[in-house]
Amino acid sequence: MADSSVRHDEPAGGRRRDFLELVAWSTFGVGTLAAIWPLIDSLNPSAAVLAVASTEVDLEPIEVGQRITVMWRGKPVFVSRRTEEEIQMAQSVPLEELRDPEPDEARVQNPEWLIVIGICTHLGCVPLGNRAGEPRGQWAGWFCPCHGSHYDTAGRIRKGPAPRNLDLPPYRFVSDTQVLIG
Repeated sequence: MADSSVRHDEPAGGRRRDFLELVAWSTFGVGTLAAIWPLIDSLNPSAAVLAVASTEVDLEPIEVGQRITVMWRGKPVFVSRRTEEEIQMAQSVPLEELRDPEPDEARVQNPEWLIVIGICTHLGCVPLGNRAGEPRGQWAGWFCPCHGSHYDTAGRIRKGPAPRNLDLPPYRFVSDTQVLIG
């Protein structure tokens, strides 16, 4: 005996199936988004990085020829008080010798102070030469030992695989002894 309460030729069964399928796929989509949101959110800068949007540096204790490292947005920034010899070396370089030609005057606001982001433009290493006793490379600037990039006293690439000069952060001199980075 056939059950007369279930009729297969009714369109209501198809609508019910379509509705259940729609609910299932919607639940799957929302669940997937909920599962991957923590991954997407982790790509945002941390609160500590955002909190240090600018860094003020006191230049007074830095001696001529000395270099220091400060942190800005989680990146090392090299602050170099250049000697007269380092300034002359940087200014006397013919631009046609440079892979990324940029005159020294375009890289500094005050010739005595060079401020660059201390990250090698090849693979993101931190070059040596900011501390006393570290190798400074062939042009007395910075040396990245990972792949042999040499930078001069203006932070310009002179030798090695780095494609461009050390990047410059935005900065301005607040006074003769204070600089605001960022």
